[in-house]
Amino acid sequence: MIRKVADCRKYPSESNCSLAISGEEEEVVKAAAEHAVSVHQHEDTPELREQIRGMLEDEKG
Repeated sequence: MIRKVADCRKYPSESNCSLAISGEEEEVVKAAAEHAVSVHQHEDTPELREQIRGMLEDEKG
């Protein structure tokens, strides 16, 4: 199974967040949504999770 990565460095934020999360797709979407809520003050909505899913990349290496 190909691991997926969500990388905050690719998206500008006021906090200049450098977190990267990798794992199986559903794990990454869940963890990234929790991070977006707790650190970036987003609301955990289906739209947010779809946005996160759309930004995932395959892990290299």
